[in-house]
Amino acid sequence: MREIVIFSMLGALMFCSKLLMEWAPNVHFIDLFLITFTVVYRKKALFPLSVFVFLTIAYNGFTLWLVPYVYMWLFPFFLVLLLPRPMPRVAAIISYSVIGGLHGILFGTLYAPSQALFFHLSFRATLAWIAAGFPFDIIHGVSNTIVCTMVVPLVRLMLRLERRENEFSLLYRG
Repeated sequence: MREIVIFSMLGALMFCSKLLMEWAPNVHFIDLFLITFTVVYRKKALFPLSVFVFLTIAYNGFTLWLVPYVYMWLFPFFLVLLLPRPMPRVAAIISYSVIGGLHGILFGTLYAPSQALFFHLSFRATLAWIAAGFPFDIIHGVSNTIVCTMVVPLVRLMLRLERRENEFSLLYRG
C-alpha cells in the first residue's frame, strides 16, 4: 500500500513539474525524475512513469501526439538499468547527464515512427519532419544535460527519505 501511494505521488510530481515548465518549450524535469526513480527503485520506476503517462493523457485527452509517450520514455529507463553499479560519483553524474541529453536530442527521432505511421509519411518526409524539429531537440538535449546533473543529489535525498541511506555508498564511490 505504501508503494502505491509513493509511486502515485512521484508520477503526479512528474506530471505537475511538466505543467509548471510549459512556459519554457522543451525544458522540463521528466528525465531528471525518471532517471532518479530508476536508480532508486530500478524496475519499479515504471509505476510512476505509468502514472505520469496516464495523467498526461487524461489531462490532454487521447490524441495522436500522446501515443509515443507510451514508449519513448523507456529509452532513458533502459539505459540507466544498463549502467554498472557501483560507479564513481563523477562518472554517474556524467552518465546521467549524457543519458538525459541524448534522450532530449533524440526525442524527435523517437517520436518520428508514430508520426510516420499515423500520417502515412514516406521515409523522406519522416526525415524532413525530424530535421524541422531538430532545433527544438537541441534545446531539449542541452536543458536535459544541465538538469540531469542533479540526479545524484536527488538520489541521495530519496534514499534518506526512504531510510536507505546506506545504499548510497553501494551506488557511488568517491
